[in-house]
Amino acid sequence: MERGLYIAASGMLAEMTRQDQIANDLSNTSTPGYKADRSTQRSFGDMLLENTQTGQQVGSLGLGVATDRVVTDLAPAAIRTTDEPLDLAIQGDGYFAVQTNQGLRYTRNGQFTASPQGTLTTGLGQPVLGQNGQPVRINADGTVTANSVGVFNVPNARKQGDNLFTGAAAGRGTGTVQTGALEASGADPAKSMVEMIASFRAFESGQKVIQTIDETLQKAANNVGTLQ
Repeated sequence: MERGLYIAASGMLAEMTRQDQIANDLSNTSTPGYKADRSTQRSFGDMLLENTQTGQQVGSLGLGVATDRVVTDLAPAAIRTTDEPLDLAIQGDGYFAVQTNQGLRYTRNGQFTASPQGTLTTGLGQPVLGQNGQPVRINADGTVTANSVGVFNVPNARKQGDNLFTGAAAGRGTGTVQTGALEASGADPAKSMVEMIASFRAFESGQKVIQTIDETLQKAANNVGTLQ
């Protein structure tokens, strides 16, 4: 089988993965505390070509590409004031801790709400924890004391979904809690759109390569019987 087909197809598959990541970033451009992803690609490796008679090296031939890894940009984003008493933002490094059905998780999304029991929860009803590991109580006037909300240092935090991260907390984070504010999304819509267009063009290039090779093979198959 023509090796060029595999090389072009591998590039298209890598771009499909990249497009999924960019689309996810675009859909979360207004999600508080969201962290954008960046995908990198790597070569499968090169095959060294040489003259079969003399052994002289001709050059190398690439064998295609694949998605190497997806890296999350954990840098803090800008903070905007909302004046909502249960909106919280972390100024600096650190994460809020929430208790989920799957265990302890962390987030930078401080768009919280009140439970019927008077505790602070996420929009999905997950309790927000203080530094002591206990649910944060809401004051009688409907506000939250900033010092009662835990800020945890989570090295090597990994995305899990629903704007939550997994990881092992290593003490208190250096950031401070700001009430009546939210951290903006880390996704840049303009940059993501440019990356999406570039990815689509790379994908289309792979399609054209496959189409050209297919037409060439078809002509070769049709004409081979006419050779004398």
